[in-house]
Amino acid sequence: MRFDPDKIQSALFKAWSLSTSSQWTAANPAAGQCNVTALLVHELFGGDLLKTPLPAGDHFYNRIAGRRYDFTASQFDQPIVYMDLPTSRVEAELGATSSQLAELRAAFKSGRQ
Repeated sequence: MRFDPDKIQSALFKAWSLSTSSQWTAANPAAGQCNVTALLVHELFGGDLLKTPLPAGDHFYNRIAGRRYDFTASQFDQPIVYMDLPTSRVEAELGATSSQLAELRAAFKSGRQ
């Protein structure tokens, strides 16, 4: 799959579930998906992992070809002020289990066909 943000967003929306984040709800499918989503996007498309500290904890997202992509921004009621702090896979993995990442990877790949 080539990097097409609209197609990726659509595939992620279909792939998110309670298996990929314990905070998932039908009303807010992006809730709690930032770690696992940023990890998958990084794995598939490269770029940089970024974070912004928020009151509830760090929020993770990606930078690809110099542009910020936050595929889970819809979980927030209000826009956040991004700090774009560089982070690592190790740090992002603290908020996502390997089984959540495997579930998202499988659902994403099957949904993008």
